[in-house]
Amino acid sequence: MDMQRIGTFLAQLRKEQGLTQEQLAQELGTSNKTISRWETGAYLPPVEMLQLLSERYGLTINELLQGQRISPENQLAAANQTIAQVIRESPFLFKERQAYWQRKWTRDHRLDIILLIIAALAVQVLSIVLGKPAWATVGAILTMAGVMFLNNRKAEYVEHHLYDENLPQD
Repeated sequence: MDMQRIGTFLAQLRKEQGLTQEQLAQELGTSNKTISRWETGAYLPPVEMLQLLSERYGLTINELLQGQRISPENQLAAANQTIAQVIRESPFLFKERQAYWQRKWTRDHRLDIILLIIAALAVQVLSIVLGKPAWATVGAILTMAGVMFLNNRKAEYVEHHLYDENLPQD
């Protein structure tokens, strides 16, 4: 994706509307510094802002991402081209997003994991100290159940964040 081209196009559209960076920033709820970064090609506006800019300028998001106006008969071909390009250039592919949400869940649930480990060790130590080998078996079964429960919660969490488009990604 040609960030410079997109930025130049965004600046051109703003100027055509007779807006300053400050005015557009106030309208979008952001700063003029952010608008400047978009227009210089330093950053690409996030999807939410692309939607607002699209509505503001009466263009499609695809036109904004192509950095040019696209005739109606070329819209479909251009959209397909943009999608293919975004997929090719995406630094955050499916496997990476999946790994990210798995790591985040693990970080957020460290205490649960630590408590499960402590409980499992405590049951094993007690079974040895008290000479009750049946407790070791019960402890192992409960530990496996706890691990399965946590893994299931983790899988649900990851799946929820990967596939639920209506969820704000935290």
